[in-house]
Amino acid sequence: MRTTVLASLIALALPSLAAAQVFDYAHQSAWQSVHDKAQSPIDIRRADAVAGDPQEAQDIVVRHTEAALEVVDNEHAVEVEAHGPDAMIRGRHFELAQFHFHATSEHTIDGESFPLEGHFVFKAKDGRLAVVGVMYREGESNRLAGKVLEALGDARHGEIEREDIAVMLPRDKSYHHYLGSLTTPPLTENVEWYVLDTPVTLSAKQIAGFEKRYSHNNRAVQPLNGRPLVHIAQH
Repeated sequence: MRTTVLASLIALALPSLAAAQVFDYAHQSAWQSVHDKAQSPIDIRRADAVAGDPQEAQDIVVRHTEAALEVVDNEHAVEVEAHGPDAMIRGRHFELAQFHFHATSEHTIDGESFPLEGHFVFKAKDGRLAVVGVMYREGESNRLAGKVLEALGDARHGEIEREDIAVMLPRDKSYHHYLGSLTTPPLTENVEWYVLDTPVTLSAKQIAGFEKRYSHNNRAVQPLNGRPLVHIAQH
């Protein structure tokens, strides 16, 4: 399965394990991008967001959420490979490639950061990427988060026979949307971002478990540079 994981990462233009050493979060200014006007993450200022067009498809619907999972410490994040889940995002079909975690959160909401942020990376057949961002805060424990940490233990690889990834996502999928980039090199732009409004809770112990692996693997917020920020309230 390792070969499959690496192939998926390359196909997504995400960094390979061999390139992990370039992710020096203490010297992010040295990261190079081909373009630099539409970068991620951003500070989501809710007062600046405009309402979406009600005549267009708006919903995010994640489907087939139960799957076998492979957990990998890829030397810059805890990542979970999931094969099977997919989503209809604004009327278009995407397949989930993986989700991973950043501590503290990369996006901020009106200047506020969260202890952890999950990025659910979806890919369309034409190669387009859509990332659903989920904020995690301290509260009740989360079953799947606990299993992810248990599967890794002290190793860099583990497996979960079958689990429902929906527990890592809020039921209310209202979101802020903008066009941005990957948040790690090569910082590729034209990535669709959907940052969900409602946080999901993890226990203090679970948050500490992720922070023990990576406590500062978050890119600094980038300027919006006039990009539209759209808010969609899903019912």
